[in-house]
Amino acid sequence: EERVSLADPEWSDVHVVAGALKLFFRELPEPLVPYRLFDPFIEAINRQEQIKQVAELVQSLPPANYATLRYLLAHLCRVMERADVNRMTCQNIGIVFGPTLLRPEREPGSLAADMTQQNQAVELLLAHFDCIF
Repeated sequence: EERVSLADPEWSDVHVVAGALKLFFRELPEPLVPYRLFDPFIEAINRQEQIKQVAELVQSLPPANYATLRYLLAHLCRVMERADVNRMTCQNIGIVFGPTLLRPEREPGSLAADMTQQNQAVELLLAHFDCIF
């Protein structure tokens, strides 16, 4: 097992660390939001009571997925608090993490449309973090 020291200069660039985190989630055999919940998540963000329905879907995640998603999104909420400095608004974080955390099992017919919905789902999770978790 290789040990990594975050004190090494190669880790001083926040983009390297964020890229490594995205790569980790993208390389999982199944996304953090399991394939079986992709369509229900996308449907929920387009409904009237979207926050309630998304909260129910989040509660149905396997315990490890729930805990990891909650921890990651709590951190990303803290990142958003510094948007004036880092330009990571809710929308920008949705663009960066949407396709990584929530993706369909098969390649979609309309990649752009699905990515927009994935981004919106992550934006919703961030914007209503306290209500959903």
